[in-house]
Amino acid sequence: MDMDLKDFMEFVQTTARSVGAEISSPWFYLQFGLILAAAGIAYAADAAIRARVDMTTLAMRWPLPLRHFARVMVSSASTAVFTLLVIVSRVVMYHATWPSRSYLLMVAAKLGLAWLVIRLVTTVLRNAFIVRLVSITAWFVAALSILGQLDTTVDLLDAYAIVLGGLRLTPLLVLKAGALLLIALWATNIASNFAESRINATTDLTPSVQVLLVKIIRIGLLAIAIVIALGAVGIDLSALAVFSGAVGVGIGIGLQKIVANFISGIILLADKSVKPGDLVTIGDNTGRISAMKTRYISVAAGDGREFLIPNEDLVTQKVVNWTYTDKNTLVKIAFGTNYDADPKLVTRLAAETAAAHPRAQKGKPPNSILTEFAEAGMKFSLTFWIADPDGMDNVKSDVMLALWDAFKREGIRVPYPVREIRIRGGALPVETTVEVPN
Repeated sequence: MDMDLKDFMEFVQTTARSVGAEISSPWFYLQFGLILAAAGIAYAADAAIRARVDMTTLAMRWPLPLRHFARVMVSSASTAVFTLLVIVSRVVMYHATWPSRSYLLMVAAKLGLAWLVIRLVTTVLRNAFIVRLVSITAWFVAALSILGQLDTTVDLLDAYAIVLGGLRLTPLLVLKAGALLLIALWATNIASNFAESRINATTDLTPSVQVLLVKIIRIGLLAIAIVIALGAVGIDLSALAVFSGAVGVGIGIGLQKIVANFISGIILLADKSVKPGDLVTIGDNTGRISAMKTRYISVAAGDGREFLIPNEDLVTQKVVNWTYTDKNTLVKIAFGTNYDADPKLVTRLAAETAAAHPRAQKGKPPNSILTEFAEAGMKFSLTFWIADPDGMDNVKSDVMLALWDAFKREGIRVPYPVREIRIRGGALPVETTVEVPN
C-alpha cells in the first residue's frame, strides 16, 4: 500500500487537532450563530419567494439563458439567500477583525456558491436520480477542495488496491470509472436520441429499417462510450481478458434466452417479416405491433391490453401477418338456407348486400357460391374484399345483419334442426312433429 496505517493515523490526529483548536475559539461560536441565523432567514425567504413569484408569467419574454438562470435561482432561493447573507457577514467580519476569525463564514459561503453552480449546471439533465447523484457527488468534491482535503482524500482512496491479473483496482479508480461512464452514457444518450429523430424523419426508410438502424447506433455508441471511459482512467482492456471465459459460460448457460431474443430481434428487423404498424396474429393473440424492442415486441390488442411477445417466438412459431405485402383483406362469411329458397336468389342477395357495405372494395366485386346440400339445408359462402383488416369482425357483423334483413324481406328461412317425436300408447298411435329452434 502507498499509505500505511501509521500515516493514516497521523492524518487523523492532525485533523482532530485542527478541528479542536477551531472549536475552542470563541469566534467559532459567533460564526456558527451567524450561519444558523442566515439559515433561518433563508428558509423564511424561500417560502415567501415561492408563494409570490410566478416564473411562468415573470420570465415569459426573457431570453432562454436568462430564463433558465432565473428558474434555478427561484428553485434554490433558500441557498441563494443563505449564501448572500453569509458573504455579507464574512465581509463585515473581515474588515472588523482578523481574517482568520471569519474562516468558517468563508467556508460556508464557498459551499453555498458551489451548490448554486452545481444546480445551474445539472439542470440540463432530465433524469431526477442522475441529477441528485451528480449534484451530491460534485458538491462533496467541491467541499473537500474548499477545506483543502481533496489531495489527501485522493491519496487515501488510491492507497488501498486489489490486484486482479494486470489490473490494479482501487476505490479511486472505481469512482473515476463510474463518473466517466455516467458522462459517456449521458453523451451517448443525447447523440443516439438525435440520430433517432433524424432517422425517423426520413421517409425513404421503412419502419423496420429505422428501428434496426437506431438499435445498431445505440449499441455502437454504448460500446464506444464504455471503451473510451475505461481507457481514460487507465484500465487496460486486455487485462479484462481473464473474465471473458466466465462471461462466455454465463451467456451460454444463464443468458441463452436473452441472447436468443436479441438475435431474433435483429433477424426480424433485417428480413422485414414484421414491422411496427403490422396487424398480426400469434397463437390466440391478434393486434397491431406498437413497438419492437431488443427482447420482445409489443402487440396492442385494441381493447387496452398489450401482449409482450418474445422475439424468439416470432422466429420459431407460426405468425399471421395481415399486412405483410398488402393490406387488402378477404372477408369470408358462411351461412345457410332451407330448401324452400331459390339458391340463385340467395347468392344474388348475398353479393348485393356485401357490395352495399361502405368498406367493401368497389374494384373487386363480392362473390357468393353454393357450397353444399346438407341434411338441414343448403350451405353458401360469401367473400368480399376490404381495404384494411382493422375492424374486420365489425364489417362481418354488419353484412350478416343486413343479410338477415334481406332474407326477412324475401321470405327466405334459415334452417334449424327438426326433431320428430313419436309417442305410442293408448288406443291409437299418436304422431307429433316438433320443431326445435336453435
